[in-house]
Amino acid sequence: MFKKLLIANRGEIAVRIIRTCKELGISTVAVYSKADKNSLHVYLADEAVCVGGPLPQESYLNIPAIIAAAELTGADAIHPGYGFLSENPGFAEICKACGIEFVGPSPETMVLMGDKAKAREVAVKAGVPVVPGSGLIKNAKEALEFARKVGFPVLVKAAHGGGGRGMRLIEREEEAETLIVTAMAEAEAAFGSGEVYIEKYLIEPRHVEVQIIADKHGNVFTLGERECSLQRRHQKIVEESPSPFVDETLREELYKAAKKIAEYIGYVGAGTVEFLIDKDKNFYFIEMNTRIQVEHPITEMVFNKDLIAMQIAVAAGEEVDLSQTSPKGHAIEFRINCEDYEKDFRPSPGRIRKLLIPGGFGVRVDTYIYEGYEVPVYYDSLLGKLIVWGENRKEAIKRGKRALSEFIIEGELKTLIPFHEKILESEEFLKGNYNTKSLEEAILPRILKASS
Repeated sequence: MFKKLLIANRGEIAVRIIRTCKELGISTVAVYSKADKNSLHVYLADEAVCVGGPLPQESYLNIPAIIAAAELTGADAIHPGYGFLSENPGFAEICKACGIEFVGPSPETMVLMGDKAKAREVAVKAGVPVVPGSGLIKNAKEALEFARKVGFPVLVKAAHGGGGRGMRLIEREEEAETLIVTAMAEAEAAFGSGEVYIEKYLIEPRHVEVQIIADKHGNVFTLGERECSLQRRHQKIVEESPSPFVDETLREELYKAAKKIAEYIGYVGAGTVEFLIDKDKNFYFIEMNTRIQVEHPITEMVFNKDLIAMQIAVAAGEEVDLSQTSPKGHAIEFRINCEDYEKDFRPSPGRIRKLLIPGGFGVRVDTYIYEGYEVPVYYDSLLGKLIVWGENRKEAIKRGKRALSEFIIEGELKTLIPFHEKILESEEFLKGNYNTKSLEEAILPRILKASS
């Protein structure tokens, strides 16, 4: 096992990793920007090193500074968390060259699955269905020709990134060229590559992902599925496990498909295989995230397993045996962002004057905030996650309502807590009858109308 691990990240995921390391007896090193000098992960780590200015490219994306911090402190492993450098194969390669273990898959695997067009090819070769789509497209003319071939609507997606950036839904041919050019420009700005690919757009699909863990000894395990269809601008808001839409037959098919892909590429580490499922329960592979996901705690709650601990164990060469592991109950995660939902989810950072965190049986909060802390303006709006567990979905929803009512964050900022309370009152969520468009097209308009 490792003696000292550097966390190349910030916020709640950095705190999350530090806590697991302490339980494993591993010393921790936090890196932080000048804007994060008072952040919780800095206080909790055994050591902390400032790696640059407040902007991400000056600090959390500053590879030379992060590697220097690891060498200065004698860290023998680096955990990248999610976002920032977590899916950067160049960073993983540099870690390897410096004799530092990167807690994640190999650089080669990251390159392969990080290119969404190539990932689709992998799925096809592994015998897993994919949404009809193109290969890499480098200009608007090629994109338009393919869109005409498969028929509108289509979805343009950045080949080298995610999070909804470089993604555009094109419903009519007359708007196609403008939206394609816009998507390519956004992809270039966000990921350094304007390459995109096009998929046939499925009407009212569900977004379901399967958690996998694979070790260096050839063992590949699936740890359930997560329902991630409640989204705004392709960003997840609420996730739950298991999916209320997936039946046992489909569940087994999804697990087999995810495992096929992981085995085909010789995957090592924690990863997530993502699918779209149409109303007739036909499923299609869309991408694989070669890192830990924001929503991983609901899997941990249902399976009673620490995914971060397993990631670290796998990176250290240990064998994982989950053959006797089975799920129990139902878990829901609410992303607590500092956003004003009544003003188009505008980011709303600022100082926290009062903080009351809910507790009790089946309630977990992963966060990095504290009373008096000032949320910086430079980073993602995620303040933390409220995760609730119940013996069944009905109980989990009741617990979620209770926990949200106790969650108080007051000060110079607004959060999504009131919005989540309203989501739990919606008919779509209560019945589990929702898709990737339900939040934007039905639930949100109803909430805004009621509050106006």
